[in-house]
Amino acid sequence: MDRFEKYETMTFKRDGRVLTVTLNLPETLNAVNAKLHSELSSVFVDLNDDPDSDVIVLTGAGRAFCAGGDVDWMQDAIDDPARFEVTAVEAKRIIFSQLDMEKPLICRMNGHAIGLGATIALTCDVVVAVDTAKIGDPHVSIGLVAGDGGAILWPQMIGYLRAKEYLLTGDPIPAAEAAHMGLINRAVPADKLDEDVYALAHRLASGARKAIRWTKVTTNIGLKQLAHSIMDTGVAYESMSNVSKDHREAVAAFREKRKPVFTGE
Repeated sequence: MDRFEKYETMTFKRDGRVLTVTLNLPETLNAVNAKLHSELSSVFVDLNDDPDSDVIVLTGAGRAFCAGGDVDWMQDAIDDPARFEVTAVEAKRIIFSQLDMEKPLICRMNGHAIGLGATIALTCDVVVAVDTAKIGDPHVSIGLVAGDGGAILWPQMIGYLRAKEYLLTGDPIPAAEAAHMGLINRAVPADKLDEDVYALAHRLASGARKAIRWTKVTTNIGLKQLAHSIMDTGVAYESMSNVSKDHREAVAAFREKRKPVFTGE
């Protein structure tokens, strides 16, 4: 059995030694539900162990790369907070396994990358976005702590002051602006996205594989140290905010298509 046949929320396509992984829940803009979250916590290990690929391209089906957390999944965690214990363990596995991948991982950001979607994009090695996309981490907008990676990655990409402004407001950033500030690599027109992404992917796949992989491993050491020193705290605070009144209000407001009224509780 192919190691990827078990995945229900993603598709896999090979082009020589380049493997494209597509988040495949387009009807919900690839919003992360329990199943996708679980599969994300294991897929990077399987990708790293795949003997038939040297470079991975990660993208989304449809109009978005990933719209963040699915609201029904959030409601489930509010109704049964014990479910967040599973989410917390998986959240660490997602980031740790992504950073542990030795193969180059290119994000083909075909649309908006929000919340966990932004974190997954920024944990890749190169991010090439369509110029109509936006990237943002609006955890605070739904009453949650940005504990699943945003607080680790954003300050390293754009500095602490600028990162805190965006993490504390949750404001999304247009792709061209994100590229200008160094949050992502570049923003390109839609008709140039595949050309840019796959030219790089095949260039890396035809390069000195060991040198490329081990350069990535060495470069990621600092991020891995930060992730392992911060993730437990971030996930713990996010777990606490999951049972807050403000988070409950934000999810209810989203369902009722109104603006949330936060009380700080």
